[in-house]
Amino acid sequence: MRTPQRNGHFLKLTHAAAMASAMTLCLASSAAFAQAWPARPISLIVPFPAGGTTDVLARVVGQELAKSLGQPVVVESRPGAGATLGADFVAKAKPDGYTLLMGAVHHTIATSVYRKLPYDFQKDFAPITTVALVPNVLVVNPNVPAKNVKELLALAKSEPGKLTYGSNGNGTGQHLIGAQFEGLGGVQLLHVPYKGSGPLTVDLLGGQITMSFDTITPVLQQIKLGKLRALAVTTIRRLPALPDVPTLDESGLKGFDLGTWFGILAPAATPGEIVTRLNTELVKIINSVEFRKKMADIGAEPIGNTPGQMARQIREDTERFARLVKDAKVSVE
Repeated sequence: MRTPQRNGHFLKLTHAAAMASAMTLCLASSAAFAQAWPARPISLIVPFPAGGTTDVLARVVGQELAKSLGQPVVVESRPGAGATLGADFVAKAKPDGYTLLMGAVHHTIATSVYRKLPYDFQKDFAPITTVALVPNVLVVNPNVPAKNVKELLALAKSEPGKLTYGSNGNGTGQHLIGAQFEGLGGVQLLHVPYKGSGPLTVDLLGGQITMSFDTITPVLQQIKLGKLRALAVTTIRRLPALPDVPTLDESGLKGFDLGTWFGILAPAATPGEIVTRLNTELVKIINSVEFRKKMADIGAEPIGNTPGQMARQIREDTERFARLVKDAKVSVE
């Protein structure tokens, strides 16, 4: 006959054994799930309309990822609210590796621009890899008399608040670049937010707006055809695709160096095995000769880093842009 003390000890051992068994089964189940993944199509959410850089990159990456995983990758557009609607959809999706976000630098800016967001970009996502860095270009409609940045600033100063610039939405990279341009140039412009590069470029070509600071991808062909005039690039170095176009830094706005990165993320609780698999496959794609050639054609610089490096990039950019947003006094309810 066991004493109460021995009975208690026996129950503790039994409980510990049961817990250990349950943990083993859980780990085994997780490993089996990861090995079976993917068993059906994957959705890659683009938080902008079709036609912009985010959409272009998503389709190139999605096509190659489908080949390597053996399952279709469906690019789905969910635009609105400066790319935050699409991000919120992915943040709340089931963390099973079947719903991914084509995120961008815009999301690190939105954290400071929007007073209330339904998600936390650093806590609610699992970074996978940064796909590419795409420089932005200051372009104007050819009917604008300014032939360079100096002339554009002079024109803006002569008509405060009359010249307009379009962006991909409130809190996006283009919005912040425009605000920085105003501050460093000592001018006042009228900001016109769009849902994405597609409708923005249409209005820019039609003369409904004066200028934009969009990424090079949607405007490069229009520049080459003479339908848009490039005045400057926003990064510190000139672009191989536009070697004769000076930087804003060279044009008198010293220290101006802002570009747009794009990367892929999953919901925060996505199994680590799936995140690792995705990173491995994506980095192979990004480092391939074919992918790099496609990026060169659209003026993009391939990256392909680790989840940890992307997480650090997000953290650092969130802190950096918080300061810029505060200085530029940019906010959205």
